Amino acid sequence: MDKKKFENHYMKQFDEELEEIRTRLMEMGGKVEQQLQNAIRAVSEADSKLAEDVIREEQIVDDMELDIDEACILIIARRQPAASDLRLVMMVTKAVNDLERIGDEAKKIANHAIILAGETGTSEGYTEVRHLGQSVLKMLGHALDAFARFDVAAAMMTLEEDKQIDLDYKTALRELVTYMMEDPRSISRVINILWVVRSLERIGDHAKNLCEQIVFVVQGKDIRHR
Repeated sequence: MDKKKFENHYMKQFDEELEEIRTRLMEMGGKVEQQLQNAIRAVSEADSKLAEDVIREEQIVDDMELDIDEACILIIARRQPAASDLRLVMMVTKAVNDLERIGDEAKKIANHAIILAGETGTSEGYTEVRHLGQSVLKMLGHALDAFARFDVAAAMMTLEEDKQIDLDYKTALRELVTYMMEDPRSISRVINILWVVRSLERIGDHAKNLCEQIVFVVQGKDIRHR
């Protein structure tokens, strides 16, 4: 094999490896998105069985993170990528961490769903969970779509959604505190709902991180803390 053919073969293999980690990241994103959707449903519908499914699937997400991280380490060691290729590999390692954290928060929501399913009481707080949950789920979906297309404009638009989620989170906190003040008997149940909305707000932050990483890999700009 002459030098040119070898270089072409090398670059083709490299491109295939980069595409492979992208594909595996998107699969992990889809898994986490489903996990979150089921966790929100488990709370809203008091479905402890669905919540248990979410908890069991967390191990799958953890394994996916480890596998993708290992693939990225091997690419860096063997290929020594530079410039945009290196940014892509580094972005994938950061993105899988954010996705794994989202899976952790979904598991926390599921744990609280099991506790809430076993309690009796009024429905205060569930409206806030459904509203914030759908907003966060929508933002995560937009972030994953932007990543799939390396769409900076879509990523920037999705970043704006986090501002509304933060406002909705603060509104939900005020409403939940009011419920506890008006009916002290609801304190135990509402505290569990408080932890659920806190996890949802954190998931919004991780989706925001994904969008910032898209801008970094495409344009080489670090827009964190701006």
